[in-house]
Amino acid sequence: MKVIWHPRAENAMQRIADYISDTFGMQYMKIFMQEVRETVQLIKRNPDIAHLEPLFEDRPIPYRSIFVKGKSKMVYYVEKDIIHIAGFWDCRQEPINQANQVE
Repeated sequence: MKVIWHPRAENAMQRIADYISDTFGMQYMKIFMQEVRETVQLIKRNPDIAHLEPLFEDRPIPYRSIFVKGKSKMVYYVEKDIIHIAGFWDCRQEPINQANQVE
């Protein structure tokens, strides 16, 4: 399966990585980025592994979400043979505000 990162999701993930690097150091940021890559590989192998995201249950396309490193959430949907990563957020922030940023 092909994976497409939507620009907002990619920017949000990069902001979190930058925050981790600035606050905790480059080594922790590398660990975070490795976890992101492993999560993407996991959903490529089994796209239905994650739970349906309740914040998007009113949308016609089923969105799923999976935790990355326990404090971040990756939101995606599958369209034919493409996984669209539509959102990425820090779970310590208000989820509804972040959900409104998902395309």
